[in-house]
Amino acid sequence: MPFKSLINTIIFTVGILLSFLQCTDDPLQLQPEQEEELSGGSSTIFDYSSNAFSLQTPNLTDEQELLFFVGNSLFNQNWVPAPASTTARDGLGPLFNARSCSGCHFKDGRGQPPLTTGEVSHGLLLRLSTGNGPDGAPLSSANYGGQLQDQSILGVDTEASFQISYEEILGAYPDGTTYSLRQPVYSITNLTQGPLEDVNISPRIANQMSGLGLLEAISEQTILALADEFDADNDGISGRPNQIPDIASGTWQLGRFGWKANQPNVRQQVAAAFAGDLGITSSLFPDENCPPSIDCSTQPNGGNPEIPDDDLDKVVLYSSTLAVPGRRDWKEQDVLRGKRLFEQLNCTACHIPKLTTGEHPTFTALSYQTIRPYTDLLLHDMGDGLADHSPEYTATGREWRTPPLWGIGLFSIVNGHTTYLHDGRARNLEEAILWHGGEAAASQEAFTMLSIEERTDLIIFLNSL
Repeated sequence: MPFKSLINTIIFTVGILLSFLQCTDDPLQLQPEQEEELSGGSSTIFDYSSNAFSLQTPNLTDEQELLFFVGNSLFNQNWVPAPASTTARDGLGPLFNARSCSGCHFKDGRGQPPLTTGEVSHGLLLRLSTGNGPDGAPLSSANYGGQLQDQSILGVDTEASFQISYEEILGAYPDGTTYSLRQPVYSITNLTQGPLEDVNISPRIANQMSGLGLLEAISEQTILALADEFDADNDGISGRPNQIPDIASGTWQLGRFGWKANQPNVRQQVAAAFAGDLGITSSLFPDENCPPSIDCSTQPNGGNPEIPDDDLDKVVLYSSTLAVPGRRDWKEQDVLRGKRLFEQLNCTACHIPKLTTGEHPTFTALSYQTIRPYTDLLLHDMGDGLADHSPEYTATGREWRTPPLWGIGLFSIVNGHTTYLHDGRARNLEEAILWHGGEAAASQEAFTMLSIEERTDLIIFLNSL
């Protein structure tokens, strides 16, 4: 072949190869998993506005769509003291923490600690206990019950007020970069029901609502298969389930919801919130929450129960079928590098990336979905730094349920803040990681050994969830 023709052939071949490479993925780049953006399977929506947690899951029946909007109304509108012309929403109190579900779960999102003294309905509650009873149930304070109530109806004294101050804890990475963590200190004042002594105080932030029905649809066998109570594989992780009473069935069931996995299903979680947070009775929780100084029989109520089962079921449907926002930027290289680091640091031992739901007994749209919640729904010892010293059934005072991470990067958009952990002490995701101890201590230490660029990639990945 003449030399000129050989050169032309080489140029042509190189051009074809370059064209081919431009049309295909760079083999040196990290690649996302197929459908990795579908955090909630077919229950995923792609709305990244302030309404990202408030949209219904696709594929509901026409009747369920209608009931979703009725449930939304019951969830978001204020309840009022009885008697009232608004009979469908009366019975608030006599003691309460918020006037509506959305008072704590604003836009179905996450609460935060109060920003100013005297602020109410912020989404942070103080649980009170004096230990465990024979069945493991937390024992309530004799004077203040199981939850401090900082609001009340007219003519009834509020139980108390509380304030939070913070002690700054300074630290530095091995590379010299400094950081500061804040340790909350709680001060309870204006006590109206007598002394509050020998009581464990457990602050609990209201979590975002999306994806609850999908978590309920995960089979018990799937969750128990992830448990390793005695760390048989010697990886330092020993997740275990909480076992708690299912009031409706009268049996003990696997705990799934709440910071200590202290509720078995969405219905009981919703009813417990109505009772403890709003003072609204239901068939599951028929008794008013009254301190010793108040005779509840003399207080007006909104019926017996104050929320009938038909309306409770609408709120349960609404809470169960809120869609999960899909991933953002899941194909970007910094996100994929952060994902790889998340795996290498063994964060996925507790924050299980991918699970499959079983058959949901009520909402078929949630059944048999491949979801990416980044949780195992199990209890893990998180160390002394995060301990609340408040055991609850089989959960110890150092254990917390692994919180799902889906939607975690949208808190700033939906709720205008980036406070994390059970009490909102972490001001950003970096601080949340640095607070990890106990079973997560090795992963936390490995995080501190990363370079600044690697730490940044890991945070970028988390914000994509």
